[in-house]
Amino acid sequence: MPPAPAPTASERTLQLRRVALSGMLGTAVEFYDFLVYGTVAALAFGELFFPGADPAVGTIAAFGTFAAGYVARPIGGIVFGHFGDRLGRKNMLLLTMGLMGGASFLIGVLPTYDTAGVWAPVLLITLRVVQGIAIGGEWGGATLMVVEHAGERRRGLWSSFTQMGAPLGSLISASVVALISTLPKDQFAAWGWRVPFLLSVLLLGVGLFVRLKVVESPLFAEVKKDRAESRLPILDVLRRPKPVLLACCVGIGAFTAQSLLTSYLIAYATGIGYPRPQVLTALTVSAAVALVVLPCASALSDRIGRRPVVLTGAILSAATAFPVLALVDSRSSGALILAVVIGHGISQSLMYGPLGALFSEMFGTRVRYTGASLGYQGATLVGAGFSPLIAGSLVASSGNGTPVALLLCGGSLITALTVWFVRETSRTSLAEEPTPELPTTPHTEEITA
Repeated sequence: MPPAPAPTASERTLQLRRVALSGMLGTAVEFYDFLVYGTVAALAFGELFFPGADPAVGTIAAFGTFAAGYVARPIGGIVFGHFGDRLGRKNMLLLTMGLMGGASFLIGVLPTYDTAGVWAPVLLITLRVVQGIAIGGEWGGATLMVVEHAGERRRGLWSSFTQMGAPLGSLISASVVALISTLPKDQFAAWGWRVPFLLSVLLLGVGLFVRLKVVESPLFAEVKKDRAESRLPILDVLRRPKPVLLACCVGIGAFTAQSLLTSYLIAYATGIGYPRPQVLTALTVSAAVALVVLPCASALSDRIGRRPVVLTGAILSAATAFPVLALVDSRSSGALILAVVIGHGISQSLMYGPLGALFSEMFGTRVRYTGASLGYQGATLVGAGFSPLIAGSLVASSGNGTPVALLLCGGSLITALTVWFVRETSRTSLAEEPTPELPTTPHTEEITA
């Protein structure tokens, strides 16, 4: 049987667009579901699933289930990374999207504590863990599918479509919750909080439809053809742990900012007197700004390197942490919008935009799914998983928001310091295996990946 003809340039371009759209929709489903949970956790889960506790304790308990989803993410990265590196990217991505959307829908039909007693928070945490496992495999596979389909010179730009799913999901979730939160408080508590979770099935349907039309990564197809896939990708990654540890630390700043300035901000800002619609409006404006900044930052990283763009965002985030908090504490709706735009829409987007290409370029094709997923999910676990929980505890004990600014500044400085130990990867060849190297300036050295 003769080999299939090679795809034409127009066919490759069409497939790349489909893969990019698939990645964006997958990340949008991920962030929509996670941010809907974070938003509703801040607004209602304390009383619905953890009644009888002090309000601050109830909020901490609700965000504890939020952290449970993040703790499960590295598990998902290992499981789906293993099978994605051994069997292929596409099938794993169909499974992760289905699990994520399905778990979100089931949260929307959960009984509350008044109906099911202790089983209500147990089921909630269980579904959060399922979400976390699914997300652990989603981002890495979606991102590297785009990167492995893209050309050598525009990997950052094309990978930004997957990254843009984050503000897109945030924009949709904030809009939906803003609309639902206009309900009277008793109606919101009775049934309104369920609506955003149930609507996730629409995003899921569109995402699966697009994802079914994409083809397998050409780089993985070559590995499979040569029967060179790794038998145990996780062991291969951990035998040389430096890349995955660096990836974790580089991503901490972006995810600390994302978590503190989206999910936790709702609880903090409403706690000091902001009406819920004002907070959700600020998040919506910030997400719209991020949709512009992310592709610009990613495209810039193709030209000047990943490291300078990430470093600029980290320094800006650290430098503006306390001014951003001061703007929030001013109790002015305009100042709140400006604070979230500076801290999340601009600074966080500069750190986050290049990460898709950067993490994919740090690992060889045989273990890329596992390595990129572990790096990314490790960063989310440390940066985003526990930030709301720590912030809630420290704010409750101190009586002011200074711990929020300290956490934001600290996470950004970790990223700024770590990025100096990462080699520039924007001009690497993904078809080659990476070798351990010391950092160099992005402008002067072409490197192998």
